[in-house]
Amino acid sequence: MKTLQDLFLGELADIYDAEHRLVKALPKMAKAATCTHLKDAILAHLEETKGHVTKVEQVFECFDKKAKGKTCKATVGLLEEGDEIAEEYAGSPSINAALIAAAQKVEHYEIASYGCLHAWAVRLGNDQAADILQEILDEEKAANDALSDLALERSNDEALDESDTEAKADAADKKPAAKKAAASSKKASA
Repeated sequence: MKTLQDLFLGELADIYDAEHRLVKALPKMAKAATCTHLKDAILAHLEETKGHVTKVEQVFECFDKKAKGKTCKATVGLLEEGDEIAEEYAGSPSINAALIAAAQKVEHYEIASYGCLHAWAVRLGNDQAADILQEILDEEKAANDALSDLALERSNDEALDESDTEAKADAADKKPAAKKAAASSKKASA
């Protein structure tokens, strides 16, 4: 019969794999970003993520287990989606907003995972593990908040400005065509 500790250790292995994948993915995201503030935020979170790998190893030790990963299918999928977005929006002012959205999806997954792990560590009576997991959870929430701030302060407006510019250009292109069509109609009816 599977126990809460089995569930805990399985989910811990899942997030351990996720953190390793993020250590590899974040430099690519930073490279794709065109906003210095976003690049800096991603690279700062990369350093935190490296620390998360070490902290998760410490949590395994709190349960007298060797750290091991289990393929995190959710993170695999989210990172694939992030790669697609980066490719699709490369060179567009919307790239930074797109990267933030992709990064926040990962952050939300991590927040949910660490929230559960923390609650389970408390329930299992392992205060040391719970404290470490709370530290990681707080850092993940802060990273998500920083991304939200960047989106609201910069990237969403930059993406919108591009949309407005394109819409105005499309409308300007259509006006001469509409005038020609109206003039042709007048000539045909005259």
